Amino acid sequence: MLAAERAKARVMAQRLLLRRFLASVISRKLPQGGWPPLTSGALQTPQCSLGGLTVIPSPARTIGTTKVHLTTFNIQDGPDFQDRVVNSETPVVVDFHAQWCGPCKILGPRLEKMVAKQHGKVVMAKVDIDDHTDLAIEYEVSAVPTVLAIKNGDVVDKFVGIKDEDQLEAFLKKLIG
Repeated sequence: MLAAERAKARVMAQRLLLRRFLASVISRKLPQGGWPPLTSGALQTPQCSLGGLTVIPSPARTIGTTKVHLTTFNIQDGPDFQDRVVNSETPVVVDFHAQWCGPCKILGPRLEKMVAKQHGKVVMAKVDIDDHTDLAIEYEVSAVPTVLAIKNGDVVDKFVGIKDEDQLEAFLKKLIG
């Protein structure tokens, strides 16, 4: 019964919040002469009609963007592994891990951070052994975490267990060459 009362209170709070938001949007007065045009002549200010009342959003703001280089990805299946790891022109660090593995939870973020510092010279593939048992068997993974260094489709280095940042950096430098 207590859970049902909490759910009802949460729904009521959400409705109240929505009412307050809509009231604040509807009660806004348009500036003298309407909203200023967007900077690009090709874009028009979108308008919505709420029961006969036209609501015009505030003008768009310029947002700076930076190029994001994805250095870590999760393997989806065998063909994905073949395509993104074995056939990769970039050296790949493959992290065989499991959700239930405590050391994996320590090593994973540490390894991701070290791979990101390499600025695209190496990428990292994450393979959950519970989801991809066939890959774990194929690459003779008998314990987790197991990390493989794959270059041109061949395993060139491997370690099992947790490593500190200096050891990870040496492992990556050896892979990059």
